This record gives sequence, structure tokens and C-alpha cells, in this order.
Amino acid sequence: MDRVRSIFDGKLNILINNVATGYIKPAIKITLEEYKHVMITNLDSAFHLSQLAHPLLKASARGSIVFISSVAGLLGINTTSVYGATKGAMNQLTRSLACEWAKDNIRTNCVAPGVIRTPLTRPLLDNDKFVAKETHRAPKESGMA
Repeated sequence: MDRVRSIFDGKLNILINNVATGYIKPAIKITLEEYKHVMITNLDSAFHLSQLAHPLLKASARGSIVFISSVAGLLGINTTSVYGATKGAMNQLTRSLACEWAKDNIRTNCVAPGVIRTPLTRPLLDNDKFVAKETHRAPKESGMA
């Protein structure tokens, strides 16, 4: 963080916490090591980075944190239980930090996109039933130009 402080003259305008990993398999088959890996990667890292960045964001007098969560943190999705739990916790962390750090002029927001094509989501997107269900949830064109 000292290097960031020196590069940005002791101030930081924005921090984007965009991190994700997970295992697409039944919860009963998630090992303790896999569970810890997902928790540390998806939630702990974003929390601790936000803590470290707080003084720099506060010094800017208009800092902003954006957490990239997931629709999996809002809805139950089959075979992504630990991933969804971390993203649900991230949503709550966003709310709590928004309340706590507003006095420091730090805005805290969260974006929760749906499934994005990545190597991690390949098994889901290769499943026709999953794709049909997700496609059904997506907004349809209104026909308006």
C-alpha cells in the first residue's frame, strides 16, 4: 500500500474489488480446503483490501468502493453454494461499509451481474437446462427503438 500511496500522492479515488473463484459441484462434495480457498479469495481479500485502502480513499474526500458481486449472492443457484455465500456476504459487507464509511465521504456500492462467460462458468453454460433457465430470467426486447 505504500507504493500505491506514493504513486497517487496519498489519495485514492476508487477501489474496485473484482475477484471470484469457486467450485461448481454439490455442497456435500466441497472440501474444507476448497471452502477456505473460495472464502479467502472472494470475501476476505476484498474486505482486507478495502481496509487498507480506507485511509487513501478518505484522504481524497470523495472515495468510492465498487464491489463486483454476483446474482448468485441474491438467488440460489444449484452447485455454487460457497461461491454464492461469499457473494451474498459481499452484498452485506457493501451495505455495512456504506453506512460506516459515509462519514468519511466514501461511497460503497455493489454490482451483481448474472452469469458471464469465463472458464469458471463453462460447466454451467455447457448445461442446456441451466442456460434455458437463465435465458428465461433475462429481460426480453421490448421492440422499442
